[in-house]
Amino acid sequence: MKSYKPLSLGLTIGLLIGLLLAGSHQVFAKRNNPELELPLNDIQLFTDIYARIKKDYVEEVGDEELLEGAIRGMLGSLDPHSSYLSQDEFKELQIGTTGEFGGLGIEVGMENGFVRVISPIEDTPADKAGVKAGDVIIKLDETQVKGLTLNEAVKLMRGKRGSKILLTIVREGEVKPLEITVVRDVIRVKSVRSRILEPGYGYIRISSFQSKTTRNVIAAVEKLLKKSDQNLAGLILDLRNNPGGVLTGAVGVSDIFLSDGELIVFTKGRVEDAELNYSASTNDSINGAPVVVLINEGSASASEIVAGALQDHNRAVIMGQKSFGKGSVQTILPLKESAALKLTTARYYTPSGKSIQNDGIVPDILVKEIHGGDDEENKRFQFVREADLQGHLENNQENSEQESQKEVKHITIAVDSEEDAVLNEALSILKDLANTNDKDTASA
Repeated sequence: MKSYKPLSLGLTIGLLIGLLLAGSHQVFAKRNNPELELPLNDIQLFTDIYARIKKDYVEEVGDEELLEGAIRGMLGSLDPHSSYLSQDEFKELQIGTTGEFGGLGIEVGMENGFVRVISPIEDTPADKAGVKAGDVIIKLDETQVKGLTLNEAVKLMRGKRGSKILLTIVREGEVKPLEITVVRDVIRVKSVRSRILEPGYGYIRISSFQSKTTRNVIAAVEKLLKKSDQNLAGLILDLRNNPGGVLTGAVGVSDIFLSDGELIVFTKGRVEDAELNYSASTNDSINGAPVVVLINEGSASASEIVAGALQDHNRAVIMGQKSFGKGSVQTILPLKESAALKLTTARYYTPSGKSIQNDGIVPDILVKEIHGGDDEENKRFQFVREADLQGHLENNQENSEQESQKEVKHITIAVDSEEDAVLNEALSILKDLANTNDKDTASA
């Protein structure tokens, strides 16, 4: 944010009083709409506190710092995803959606004054060094994280390629903090990877939803079809630990597997602009071949849109753990001087009308992963979900009855660090689905 010459106390308070007076005129002009009436007494309290800080605080504080702090506090009191974005933070957000940025390779958020790892990005320095989802970073080299903003912490984690940073991490299940050294690199996130698992059976992994994800998935599908002589028997779509990303990416990926006109997701908010419907505009690219979608507690937001759409249309079998549960939509509203407001403006709903805020997507096949050792050791692999975040937005509908009537198959899988046991089980299920499809086709 650009710096400017601080206003005098008298002028600052004058401007605030001016806002009060303008607000009072607005109240009378719009007395038929109570929602737009300004709380004049509370605003007067704000100006009183502002004046007292300017006059009596132990050190001189600039107007810009006070006002930005008030704005951040106001937004931070709403929910974990609404925030003020300074010029640098807005740039970081824009860079993140392109899939290339400098740093360690972790999705992070701020919780109780510390940086929590939402998910390490595959094949990045942090991932290779052993940083895990759910880790809490308490120290960056010699700097304590407590007291830093998220942007300040991210800046410390950024640096020249080849330089090192020591992360001090608290991990559930560990007796004492861990120290992990990570070598910085230029992070180029390849959000889509694909391969043939066995003849006729394809695999697509989406690690995050970026601006180019849809076209990359289309290219991956075409590649798998070509390798299968245009006869793909089945596909596994892996969305595990995918923290989400751009909404259009989720809509585009869902469109690839649905039929023209089928509803993908819709949003509802308090204003008309927040009410949107997204439907498929093309036909199923793999001609009805069975699909298994893998999700877990780290699958959030855009990942949940895809899983929910394919589940509601009975287009895929959803397998794994219940997802993160982020069912809110954030709108980026640019402000002056290249800053922006990230504001939660709507909830999104799956085609059947279910809000997954806090509840997440419940898989058709619920997997319990056993990582070896006792219960304490398995706690290390538990994720923090949306419902665990302080100040989270509540779900605005009753889903419990609907969910209790849903048939869910439960399976337990012993996880081996050498191979992906969940993927192996998913392939076995996919083969059964493909064989069932073949029989149905033959009998028809």
